[in-house]
Amino acid sequence: MFRIEAASPNSPRYCDGMSRRSFVQLGVAGMASVGLADVLRAREAAAAQGTTHKDTSVILLWLDGGPSHMDLYDMKPEAPAEYRGLWQPIPTNVPGIEISELFPRQAKVADKFSMVRSLHHGTGDHFAGGHWMLTSRGGASGADTAGRYPSIASIATKLTGSRQPNMPPYVAVPYAASIGLRPGYFGANYLGIEHNPFETGGDPNSDGFQVHNVRPPAGITLDRLGDRRTLLKDVDRFRREIDKSGAVEAMDRFQHAAYELVAGSNAAKAFDINAEDPKLRELYGRHSWGQSVLLARRLVEAGTTFVTVHFGGWDHHWDLQKGMENYLPIVDRAVSALFEDLSQRGILEKVLVVLCGEFSRTPRMNNGGNGGPPLSMGTPGRDHWGNAMFCLLGGGGVKGGRIVGSTNRLGEVPQDRPLEPCDLHATIYHVLGVDPRASFLNHAGRPVPAIDRGEVIHELL
Repeated sequence: MFRIEAASPNSPRYCDGMSRRSFVQLGVAGMASVGLADVLRAREAAAAQGTTHKDTSVILLWLDGGPSHMDLYDMKPEAPAEYRGLWQPIPTNVPGIEISELFPRQAKVADKFSMVRSLHHGTGDHFAGGHWMLTSRGGASGADTAGRYPSIASIATKLTGSRQPNMPPYVAVPYAASIGLRPGYFGANYLGIEHNPFETGGDPNSDGFQVHNVRPPAGITLDRLGDRRTLLKDVDRFRREIDKSGAVEAMDRFQHAAYELVAGSNAAKAFDINAEDPKLRELYGRHSWGQSVLLARRLVEAGTTFVTVHFGGWDHHWDLQKGMENYLPIVDRAVSALFEDLSQRGILEKVLVVLCGEFSRTPRMNNGGNGGPPLSMGTPGRDHWGNAMFCLLGGGGVKGGRIVGSTNRLGEVPQDRPLEPCDLHATIYHVLGVDPRASFLNHAGRPVPAIDRGEVIHELL
């Protein structure tokens, strides 16, 4: 049986002082023993619960820590200085739409995506916000971080499976983490750990990157697993030696499918990012974030249904200027390259790109002290804010060049068309062809629908 070996990322600390690594150490043991054959067996058992109506997929770019809407996609240049921030808006290729001057590349492809500017859930708690955004429901908090419901990706892929044979339906690049919890609110909860994301691990930007967190059956090394000819010879010899025992018959089609998932040509080719044209890799950016996005594109093109990409480090209570000027150009390059690449390959209509985090930041900047003397921790920053936030969406049938909703003049609360995470989830389910009324039994044996409220954001479709 192939098993997933989870590895802890080296990550900065959140404002509560706990590192992502400390959370990982608490909850990764169970994930480390999930067999891919068991995953596939559960996929088939779940097939009767839903049917695939569309050949679409989703790439979710997760800005872990909470990015500021005021500094990215909902700038307020006419607001007082302490609100409007440090940067100016620039026009895009869509008349009337402006975004941050740190997004010049996205400005050239704004016709390929739209923005929701009136999203809100009302909480400034990292964990509560992450739970809302990834499950469409409340329940978690900083005082009790345990997830209560499955992630949207777990539900969707339980019902759809993968779009092509021998591909994992749900993948996290390079790992799944929400506010330090791994897989956290990206996990399947009561759907079962077999519906957690498959994590690639490693750094897709590193030389010789490969998905190394898969362990083959005892006695077969990774090198031999990659050598199909050697493996087949070993299997033939193994079959001849133990056929009388009946063990061969015990290796059912799920075990064979698990092997194909890891070593089959579809998955092997999709995970081999080093096969990409160096010029295209440069377009995405030769850093972990850019190459993770490129790997996500390779996976959905090969048949994975839902891919999440982790962009961490957005908890900017101070030194907002340094953080934004370091991060936003990287995001700009990766996001613009993804839309251009999907469009040139003719698959933009089949792949929905979503960019968001667990909440936004306060419209009014602080003084950079965060409890100490003013500016003691660098330039002013922004604190937690869940009353107004953004979400970028494009592809998968979503119309580009549109703005849905607005915030008031200071960016504090929705002014027009207030929307909640459940509306976002209803839209994603619609794109994937998933029935949001599908129900699943929770730990208490009670049926719980995928979402309990919410409507498709019709302006986007």
